[in-house]
Amino acid sequence: MPQKTIYVADGDLPLFARAQELVGGNLSAAITTALRRLIALEEGRQEGFDEIVVQVGPGVGRKVRFVGVLLGEWGRAQPTGLVEEYRVYRSRTGKYVVHLKRSDEYKSTSTGWRSWVGLDVANWGVVKGDQTLTIVDTLEELKEKIPAELYGIVIKLADQPAVEDLDI
Repeated sequence: MPQKTIYVADGDLPLFARAQELVGGNLSAAITTALRRLIALEEGRQEGFDEIVVQVGPGVGRKVRFVGVLLGEWGRAQPTGLVEEYRVYRSRTGKYVVHLKRSDEYKSTSTGWRSWVGLDVANWGVVKGDQTLTIVDTLEELKEKIPAELYGIVIKLADQPAVEDLDI
């Protein structure tokens, strides 16, 4: 395996020591992991994608991260108190990602139309419920996973490039 020498400024030595500590002593692995992540993120940004971080699981859940572009959002609240918020992304690899937030408890103490049009104070709250992430390969698979209204939005945007370079 070829060897490479990296010259590190004295002020950066604690940074390298901490990285080595975090990966169990293998500084080369830490540098390689960091460079892979940097390259994927920067190449994605150049192509118009963003780093997306969402929560998954019940309650607070855990965070997951991927590179993608938001194609559309849709929300609905049912009289039973169920609230659903959908977000659909296209990943850098061309897959479709559905992030769904569900809450079984939506409370509103606002009454009358004045609060709904912004002429009066509107009070409401949502208890964190379950959040899921579903990944599909095709628009046909996506159609089965999201409301028809959101699918109508996504289908119009699915083939558009994340960035359009203008020669002006």
